[in-house]
Amino acid sequence: MHHRPVKWMDNPNAERVKRVAQLAGRSAVRNRRKQFLAEGPQSAAEAIRAHLGLLELSEAAAQLWPPDQTLAAVYYTEQLADSNPELAELIGQLSDSVFVAQTSDPVLQAMSDAVVHQNIIAVVHQPTAQPAPRNDAQLVGGMVRIQDPGNAGTIIRTADAAGADYVIATSQTVDIFNPKTVRSTAGSIFHLPVYTNVDLTTFVTDFPGQVFAADGYGDVVLDQTDVTVLSKPTAWLFGNEARGLNAEEVALADHRVAVPLYGLAESLNVSTAATICLYSSAMAQRRRAS
Repeated sequence: MHHRPVKWMDNPNAERVKRVAQLAGRSAVRNRRKQFLAEGPQSAAEAIRAHLGLLELSEAAAQLWPPDQTLAAVYYTEQLADSNPELAELIGQLSDSVFVAQTSDPVLQAMSDAVVHQNIIAVVHQPTAQPAPRNDAQLVGGMVRIQDPGNAGTIIRTADAAGADYVIATSQTVDIFNPKTVRSTAGSIFHLPVYTNVDLTTFVTDFPGQVFAADGYGDVVLDQTDVTVLSKPTAWLFGNEARGLNAEEVALADHRVAVPLYGLAESLNVSTAATICLYSSAMAQRRRAS
């Protein structure tokens, strides 16, 4: 399985275990140590692939996750080798610059943020590079004061799947390196740039395309929007789960766009609305390109 000796850890009270577990807690710890956790086979695998230089990333994303500089450590259980031999093989390719250890179940559970651990945790370096957002971006997802880690992670994952150039997150948006957020991205956090603490006014001023505010009370309805409009370079803004976008944020957009509700539901979850909006633009842009 491995091309290098692997350490064994079976003491859940060890100092190293406690230090890893601290990264699952307050963002202040993650920011001070410039590290975060990627837990579970999908997220950990993409972190490892980034470290090994196996991902085909944009220039900006490659600056965020440079080969040989992305990972600090990988911890996994014996069950991982049986359930995911491909991931086990990737672990075996890591150089001695990455601390690798096989652990007992109690050790990995003590490190984990999840109710039940997922057999692998990677400790990842937070990006030090700050590449400028592309000025020729075709599609951007904007998280404005999104609070739920699951919603934030799903929006990042959806933006990745839709082929967006990058995601922005304003201040008061949940920490994108929160373990639940990272887990919800299913590895997509390593695929495209996510710019944090973005000043929305500055972003809108600098963005060369159109800006749409996703708003249930919008004056434009998504399914009545012409494909020639949807196919233009677009940044979508998605607001806080409870309050949506405030008046000042809505005023920055070119249009307030509503996702139609055909049934009896009062509203859509913000990550569901983001999926519909981002894919509407992505599909229109691909139809135009073809």
